[in-house]
Amino acid sequence: MENQRMVENHLAHTIGQTENEARYDKATKKLPANKLVLAHIMKGCVEEYRSCPVHEIAEKYIEGEPEIGTVGVHADDTNRVHHSTADSTISGSNSEDATLTEGTIYYDVRFNAIAPKSDAEPEELIRLIINVEAQNKFKPGYPLTKRAIYYCSRMISAQHGSVFTKSEYGKIKKVYSIWVCTNPPEEFQNSVTQYSIKAEPIVGNAAEKVENYDLMSVVMVCLGKPGTENYTGILKFLEVLLSSSRAAEEKKKILTEDFGVPMTTTLEREVLEMCNLSQGVKEEGIEIGIRKGIKQGVEEGKFLALAELVKDGTLSVEVAAAKAKMTVDEFKKAMKGTF
Repeated sequence: MENQRMVENHLAHTIGQTENEARYDKATKKLPANKLVLAHIMKGCVEEYRSCPVHEIAEKYIEGEPEIGTVGVHADDTNRVHHSTADSTISGSNSEDATLTEGTIYYDVRFNAIAPKSDAEPEELIRLIINVEAQNKFKPGYPLTKRAIYYCSRMISAQHGSVFTKSEYGKIKKVYSIWVCTNPPEEFQNSVTQYSIKAEPIVGNAAEKVENYDLMSVVMVCLGKPGTENYTGILKFLEVLLSSSRAAEEKKKILTEDFGVPMTTTLEREVLEMCNLSQGVKEEGIEIGIRKGIKQGVEEGKFLALAELVKDGTLSVEVAAAKAKMTVDEFKKAMKGTF
């Protein structure tokens, strides 16, 4: 009965921790939906906005004219979802992309944007579709760059029926998939890498217009630790924003003073929620670790006591092995490693 209670308690805590981790992950993914946060990401990661002030990107280019919304939520049956921009947040930013055979994919943040134009560019507005993903696991069992390229392909193919029909391929919008990796391996830390389509002449020097093939870009933003090389700009901004160890007040101070991000009611609430959930996940992890350590210590103590009884001849090795729930060979092998 006692063992059953221990198993039930462990299961309950595990379920609780899993739920906390899921809520923390969700909170992490909500923060990039703030328009000023998106503006910083766009300025640091999207070539079209590098020379624009952050406030201008937020006010003028995110979900701007001619229309506000995202392109269809289904690859097989495209439809359009419109979002409100109350309190500078992209509402409903978890756009869903699904097919009958491939299951469901949820985009963390996906939105339309207008690219700035120079005087030399044509009057027609340049429109982009941008996807931002917050990713905790850098190696989830497959290369993230391949998944990001798949997301780009989805965002292009989903434009059929909403952005263009039949053979109107000239209307296809360029897409960006930006992945913010919070726990990359050391060799990837504090790096921003773009993967895109480039022209490479093989024979001759034919020159196609860049806008006719430069239609998708993946940007991998791999965060690092404070005080390390390249810890500045967008890398510092996102590390502070998404940090699981910084207190809410510290985050708000740095974001406001170093990056000019005012604490709106929504952003302040989301920062606080993420910090609270982060602390809860840590405490759950520590508690589970302590319980595991106690249990392991008890088991090791039981084995050592049985081994001592076998060593001094009080108990046969067969009986001791049975009490330790081990085979005789396993018990003997463990004894050799102990004495």
